Amino acid sequence: MKRLALLALIAASPTFAQDTSPAKLIAGYEAQSGKAADPAAGRAFYLAAHGTGKPETPSCTTCHTKSPKASGQTRVGKVIDPLAPSANRARFTDSAKVEKWFGRNCDSVLGRACTAAEKANLIAWLASL
Repeated sequence: MKRLALLALIAASPTFAQDTSPAKLIAGYEAQSGKAADPAAGRAFYLAAHGTGKPETPSCTTCHTKSPKASGQTRVGKVIDPLAPSANRARFTDSAKVEKWFGRNCDSVLGRACTAAEKANLIAWLASL
C-alpha cells in the first residue's frame, strides 16, 4: 500500500509531468507549418551563426555547445542540461517549457520568434541523435 501511494505521489509531481513527446511536438509543428520536418535543416539551423539577435548570442551553440548531447552553460555560468533527448530523457516532454524556451532563445539568437518549421526541424534533428 505504501509503495502504491509513493508511486502516485511521484506520478503527480510536476518534476515528472510529461504532457508531450518530441514526436508529438514535431507532428504539431509540421501541421502548423504545412511542411515535413527536415532534420538536416535543423542541424544547419542549430550550428549557424545567425547574427540577427543579440550580439552576445549569435547561435544556439553559444550556450548549448556544438554537441547537443553535452551540457551547456548560460552566459552567467548556470549549467544547461543536454538538448538531445537521448542524453536528457526529460527534454521536449513539457509543452509549456518547450514554448517558453523557444520564445526566449529564438528571440535572443534570431531577434524574432522561431517559425513552426524551424521548431520541427530542430526537434527532429535533436531527436535523431
